[in-house]
Amino acid sequence: MIARTMLDPQFLPPELARDALTGLPDLETARARLELWSKAHEGESPATVHALLLGLQRFDTINLAYGAATGDAVLAEVAATLSHFAASELDGHWLAARGGGGSFLLVADEACSRERWQFFAEQLAERIARPMARTGGGSLRLSPRIALLCGLPGEGAESVLDRLAQTLTSVQRQQGRRIAWADGEALRAGRTAAQLEADLLDTIDRDEIEIVYQPQFSLADDRLVGAEALARWNHPALGRIGAGTLFAVAERMDYVAQLSSHIAMRALAGARDWPEHLRLSLNVTPSDLASGSFADEFRAVLAESGFPPRRLTLEVTEQVLLSDIQVASAELGRLAGDGIRIALDDFGAGFCNFRYLKLLPLHYLKLDRSMIDGIGEDPRDLAVLRAIVAMAHALELAVIVEGVEVEEQRQLVAREGCALYQGFLRAHPMSSAALVALAS
Repeated sequence: MIARTMLDPQFLPPELARDALTGLPDLETARARLELWSKAHEGESPATVHALLLGLQRFDTINLAYGAATGDAVLAEVAATLSHFAASELDGHWLAARGGGGSFLLVADEACSRERWQFFAEQLAERIARPMARTGGGSLRLSPRIALLCGLPGEGAESVLDRLAQTLTSVQRQQGRRIAWADGEALRAGRTAAQLEADLLDTIDRDEIEIVYQPQFSLADDRLVGAEALARWNHPALGRIGAGTLFAVAERMDYVAQLSSHIAMRALAGARDWPEHLRLSLNVTPSDLASGSFADEFRAVLAESGFPPRRLTLEVTEQVLLSDIQVASAELGRLAGDGIRIALDDFGAGFCNFRYLKLLPLHYLKLDRSMIDGIGEDPRDLAVLRAIVAMAHALELAVIVEGVEVEEQRQLVAREGCALYQGFLRAHPMSSAALVALAS
């Protein structure tokens, strides 16, 4: 994940509470962060502060139709989606916060074009609008509306929040419109979805896909033990685009299999000459497992790369498993038989089906960053972590923790029996050469 930090601990006073339902900081925290960035960049032009306000259309109807428990689950799911998407897409500092009702605020200190910020918002809206599983069966669809803003030089937090609120109110009243800019300006050089799809067809030939590696460390002795491979699209017009958007575009044009294979080959090639004690983790997409021939195809890619199967971990998320759990279990089981380890990624984000723990050939549980955000302050958060670790150990699974950003978090998860961690406390994503240097 490229974003440098979601929360800067030295800046967040302990008396500022998080939202109890979503775990996100409150609006006062976001307002203080905006003021900090505004003062830090005072006199600079153009301003680097960007913000968006996301509202859920007819959220009250969900509470009335399905009950408050479903409404609360929806808010928690949207909060997790927003945080994950920002973490995978943004290069600079950012913070997601809970607003009132069904609204969420995202602020970022990131130099990017208006086109890039709009594209980010469009992809986020698409992600949130996907069908969402509902407790008790069935699904529901959300209708997100987003107000966008590029901060003006020297603009304070009150002005930013006021402009966003007015624009969101306006766009919510307009039939069929999903996104609007706070200043009302039209994009001057935007790219349509069709243009982006055409761009993606050429991106492999132009060598625009970059592989970076997020280091992973042992909690027992803080030793570097491996890294997770992450893909980035260095778009010539929009700049760096994260994996979430990259695969969203590929999915619309049925190009996921080719893209996934290319990324795997690049990542394996980059890790081929690593020291023997370093492991590589690769993410598996839903399209990978849906074919039913993933194991054979991946074996061929792995054999061509020369990377040892015993040093490889494949990470799967719940989304990967939704289509056909039996096919996924069989394909992953074949690869596990070759010595490849399997991790269930983003555990604790969204609605996790515990049946996966019984059916899949797992070696690791990888905790989502949201599972450790409040463990230093909230006894209930710590109790949940302890329960998950105890369950994992009972199933003979090692626990990996992602999103570790402060020393207190590292010490707590180590004390509770987790095995590995990754996060910006120790290292940001880096090149293969930089990882080898870090290991020496």
